[in-house]
Amino acid sequence: MAKLTDIQIRTWIKSGERFEGRSDGGGLYLCFPKNYAIPFWRFRYRFAGKQRAMVIGTYSELSIAKARETAREQSARVALGYDVAEEKQERKAKALKKMEEEKHALRVSELAAEYFERQILNRWKHPDILRRRIDKDINPTIGHLKIEDVRPRHIDDMLQKIVQRGAPTVANDVLRWTRRIFDYGIRRHMLETNPTGAFEIDDAGGQEKSRDRWLSREELVKFLQAMPMTKGFSRQNELTMKLLLVFCCRKMELCGARWEEFDLNEAVWHLPAERVKNGDAIDIPIPAPALEWLKELHQMSYNSQWVLPARKMQHRMVPHIQESTLPVALSKVKFNLPDIPNFTIHDFRRTARSHLAALGVDPIVAERCLNHRIKGVEGIYNRYQYYKERRQALEKWCNFLINIEINEFDSTMQLMICNV
Repeated sequence: MAKLTDIQIRTWIKSGERFEGRSDGGGLYLCFPKNYAIPFWRFRYRFAGKQRAMVIGTYSELSIAKARETAREQSARVALGYDVAEEKQERKAKALKKMEEEKHALRVSELAAEYFERQILNRWKHPDILRRRIDKDINPTIGHLKIEDVRPRHIDDMLQKIVQRGAPTVANDVLRWTRRIFDYGIRRHMLETNPTGAFEIDDAGGQEKSRDRWLSREELVKFLQAMPMTKGFSRQNELTMKLLLVFCCRKMELCGARWEEFDLNEAVWHLPAERVKNGDAIDIPIPAPALEWLKELHQMSYNSQWVLPARKMQHRMVPHIQESTLPVALSKVKFNLPDIPNFTIHDFRRTARSHLAALGVDPIVAERCLNHRIKGVEGIYNRYQYYKERRQALEKWCNFLINIEINEFDSTMQLMICNV
């Protein structure tokens, strides 16, 4: 017959009465020893001639009825030959082992970080490219997974998300980098198989096609005029876009530029080899208007060593603006140009090359303005840098941009005045 009641138990708790164990029958005991804030249930039994006991829960967790039911279930298992206390210890040990394994398990984000640190950071010219892919595409999807738990379906899900946002080229890059990261893990004996092994480029973004987009004279006019009128598009962004066009350089070459590379007195940018895609250092002449833009940026940089210092504290790990900052800024301008087909910052170099040709610049000089190597035998033997010719070409190109912006703006204003 049951010996305990809720009234009794609550009275003991309220009075603070302590005891080692009071029987409810059937091997069930309520225990309320010193240093315990809440009473707990203990189930006692004999197994193989020895006295055994196990805690089955606190009074707040298990009512009397539930505690009795649990005691009956445990008694039935003991009768069948099971040492229930030992089983509980084994379950606890397994749970602790699993927790320990989880605690020390290597995650994809950690493998990617180690790969970046050991294989990329001080070996690649533009490590920020992989850093962005890890932070933006890899870690948000599979970074939390243990490396041995990653399956092809996880890789496919990651790639398809990138493709669906309209970035097939990025999907291809992510597949390549993810494969290299897991290959690194295999070489370091961290895992046995690479979950990207079954994937081809066609499973990501597909075969990449060369772009042929460039901005015509009319499109350049609209773009140049839209920049200062776009809400949320800073003067720094405007100057950066203009410098990218004038210098015919890659965006990362300007984003990662330090003031020490610029000789503003001699009007030349000494772009070092380690920051150039093809590894060829080049002295870029600075046209007079671009020189004034740089001086304006210098005032905005507040004594920073970077031409374009990072704008937010959370990005101070990368002290200059990230490559991804400029496309985001450009999208604000393009929103105000719905009649112009889509274009990217990467199209600026093609735009500059096309207009240099239209301005009558010699093809070799125009190619050298983009820091392209001269092809064929001539490229092997002709080591002339065409500096003077490039200065003339860039001056002509820069003046062209200024003239179409100012003249078209003046024409628009005159037309508006006439209509009034």
